[in-house]
Amino acid sequence: MVVAQENVAVNGSSRLSPQDIADVLRERIRVGDLKAGDRLPTQAELAEEFGVERGTVRQALRALQDAGLLSNVSKGSPPRVARAAPGPLEPQPTMVGLAPRLAVAFEAPHVRIDAACLTAESLMMALSEPLRTIHAGHSRPESIDVRILLPSRDIALAFPIPVDGRGDDDPVHQRWLQMRNAQGQVLRHNLRSLRSSHGIEVRVTFRALPFTPPVKLYLLNGSEALMAYYMVKRREEMTESGTTMDMYDVLGAESVLFSFERGAGERDAGFVEQSQKWFDALWETITTDLTLG
Repeated sequence: MVVAQENVAVNGSSRLSPQDIADVLRERIRVGDLKAGDRLPTQAELAEEFGVERGTVRQALRALQDAGLLSNVSKGSPPRVARAAPGPLEPQPTMVGLAPRLAVAFEAPHVRIDAACLTAESLMMALSEPLRTIHAGHSRPESIDVRILLPSRDIALAFPIPVDGRGDDDPVHQRWLQMRNAQGQVLRHNLRSLRSSHGIEVRVTFRALPFTPPVKLYLLNGSEALMAYYMVKRREEMTESGTTMDMYDVLGAESVLFSFERGAGERDAGFVEQSQKWFDALWETITTDLTLG
């Protein structure tokens, strides 16, 4: 698909910046002139259309890829409009909404996922979609860097907790700890296996929080923040020994996930930026090494 020639002037200047070009292409995607899966013109064609150097076009395309709107941005072939996924105005349950956003994030050449959560269950399950696309040959990032903040095993969790209070041998805490460790190990194994199967550089790192996170937060490639509140409920669960655990717990996979995108306006951009700073500050200061075992 080749778009028609447009004589665009921004702020009275005939020389367009990468941001100007990105804004024009973003608008074409928004109004449907460019649809999910459409191939964009080559960088040479876009450079001719906008009257700029190819390097300027390349910067614009990379900005759109970082925002999750384009995939396969490279010198070798024209990029495509990324597959449609729930946007910031369409909150979904975490298990439903996270997978398509991760799939878009994994179309970038260098994937960076930061997560702060109670366990790695939702992230572990949602990663099955981008892993499937990699194994099917539809995407192949050069590197994947995942950092995960989980509560320390040594703290008194705010939830889950027994309704009748904690004891010396707290089965609710032991159940949470087993889930935290098992899910984290599976997630790490599934990602690291891409080293041998596809030659992708993979790094998965965990650190321990000294508190119970009241929300779950996922940061995708520095361009999108996904957040959901943990809703505390009273529920019962049967143990392997046949006894019943009456607890205050959360159903993280059913928490409603809200999306904030850097390219969706100043408010969203500010939320993404501050969320990343919050995560980085925790990672570098009060958190400690975490061993899954």
